[in-house]
Amino acid sequence: DCPGTGSTQAGRAAACQGCPNQRLCAAGATAPDPAEAAELRERLRGVKHTVLVLSGKGGVGKSTFSALLAHGLAADETKQVALLDIDICGPSIPKMMGLEGEQVHQSGSGWSPVYVEENLGVMSAGFLLSSPDDAVIWRGPKKNGLIKQFLRDVDWGEIDYLIVDTPPGTSDEHLSIVQYLSAVHIDGAVIITTPQEISLQDVRKEINFCHKVKLPIIGVVENMSGFICPKCKNESQIFPPTTGGAEKMCQNFNISLLGKVPLDPQIGKSCDRGQSFLSEAPESPATLSYRNIIQRIQEYCDQHRFQEEKII
Repeated sequence: DCPGTGSTQAGRAAACQGCPNQRLCAAGATAPDPAEAAELRERLRGVKHTVLVLSGKGGVGKSTFSALLAHGLAADETKQVALLDIDICGPSIPKMMGLEGEQVHQSGSGWSPVYVEENLGVMSAGFLLSSPDDAVIWRGPKKNGLIKQFLRDVDWGEIDYLIVDTPPGTSDEHLSIVQYLSAVHIDGAVIITTPQEISLQDVRKEINFCHKVKLPIIGVVENMSGFICPKCKNESQIFPPTTGGAEKMCQNFNISLLGKVPLDPQIGKSCDRGQSFLSEAPESPATLSYRNIIQRIQEYCDQHRFQEEKII
């Protein structure tokens, strides 16, 4: 059992043998450097809420959820929203946000995010590639360096919500983003899964990762939760929850199930076109589910901030 990155046994316990992050933990590299932490605090001082979107499993709709969460929050024109894509090897956010082919611009205050709307900015490794088909073949340290650069060198400005889309797993990128953001503030993580057990197995690992690194869990979203026929309105289980699905898992871990999103072919089409599914299909059952989930995340963040201000 992983002793956790903050433990004195980090990287040294028997359970650490064979872990790809063993040397990183043993060297104490997961503890924030004081000078680095001060630098990140200065750059990110204008960020009110930070939400990580995680999943131990690939292909469960994590980037889709991140994009729609950003769109949903930015629907309130009084809110400034930023979407940070740290999936270095598979950056799909530029395509989903209709920003494919855009480039990062440098200003006197740092890199400028690429804007979808006046109140919705995006940063991704995809903007640094000459072609969307280019492969990023980097080892961990280089990926970690880019994540730090995204946080330290981007002119984020005053932001109400910073949404961080992460790659699948519990490895370098996840340790790095938690380490760097520990210098400021993380409201918590939203964990994405699908109903079948093969997905839940990896999501349980992600939940344990959050516990080990003391990352609060806002809740779990179950994607692809049934299919509602647009004609007859009957629901079919495309991916049957053979072990109880996300609902049973959340009960076992005593965490919140934020909601279930049914399959809708329009979601994939909207992502391919770089459009917001929430705007293109406002009456879809999936849209209604997304909006309820987004509202719950907002309520959690507001309550979390209120509790922190009360303590201060």
